[in-house]
Amino acid sequence: MFAVIKTGGKQYRVSKDDVFAVEKILGEAGETVVFDHVLMLGAEVGAPRIDGAQVTGTVVRQFRDDTVIIFKKRRRKHYRRRNGHRQYLTLVKITDMGKGIAAAPAVAAASTSPVAKKATKKAAA
Repeated sequence: MFAVIKTGGKQYRVSKDDVFAVEKILGEAGETVVFDHVLMLGAEVGAPRIDGAQVTGTVVRQFRDDTVIIFKKRRRKHYRRRNGHRQYLTLVKITDMGKGIAAAPAVAAASTSPVAKKATKKAAA
């Protein structure tokens, strides 16, 4: 069985024991994360998501991706800009998926994007 989940603004097709990298989510190595934005579970398709469906995973490690070079140039204008970017990523191993699974105390898969940080600060205040 497989599921399609959404995290970090991207969609991933996952199945049990898959290991994949997503945009950084909070959690140390060994912690459990819960993805509750499930778009598809087996043959069931959500509109836009399936109520009560969860995918749980374990954080394997936090790391940074390889450098991506951004080079901008306008010809004949003496304009060149070179910049680099290294994205923060989290390696996650899927442990369980389904409807109404008993999730142990886990961290909800919250992105660490600036927009998400502002929303959590506002909610805490």
